[in-house]
Amino acid sequence: MKLFGSFTSPFVRHCRIALMQSGLDWEMVELDIHTSKDPGTPTLRVPFLEDGALNLTDSTSIVKYVREKAGQEFIGDIQDLDRYCLANTLLDSAINLFLLERSGLDLNDNVYTRRQQKRVESILGELNSAPLPVVGEFNDADYRVAVGVAWGQFRNRFSIAGHENLQRLLEIASEDPTFVATAPPA
Repeated sequence: MKLFGSFTSPFVRHCRIALMQSGLDWEMVELDIHTSKDPGTPTLRVPFLEDGALNLTDSTSIVKYVREKAGQEFIGDIQDLDRYCLANTLLDSAINLFLLERSGLDLNDNVYTRRQQKRVESILGELNSAPLPVVGEFNDADYRVAVGVAWGQFRNRFSIAGHENLQRLLEIASEDPTFVATAPPA
């Protein structure tokens, strides 16, 4: 199996966590999607996975595939799935804002980007109200929230000041060996 992606992507990070925990044979192929002339994926984003003739182009399908191939559970609870989806929306909005800002757009001068900023804040509040996992008992919803919040901190995209549960979630995650091992390079 080959996972293509960057070491700073939160979506790739979650895939790496699942692969590290799976015991399956895999390798990481570093890819800068922004400079690659032919990244090999129709979505023009990372991650994507090749496993023989199987090609998966989204982190959710990759994590689900890896978990099931390893005989592990993906997400069995609807509330956990909703939290996972909220974390995806948080990341989508925050990453879009990050890329738009890098391209020179004034985020405060645009109705769309102001709505995305409000979406980020609203989702952070909702995720903060979720119950905290026990150390060593993270599920994929916990990982997706943790990698999302950690990415936001890494890229200085949003603050979790005042969101005590999200701060505590990162503290709990810092005791998880695979979460620590997959942290973006400094």
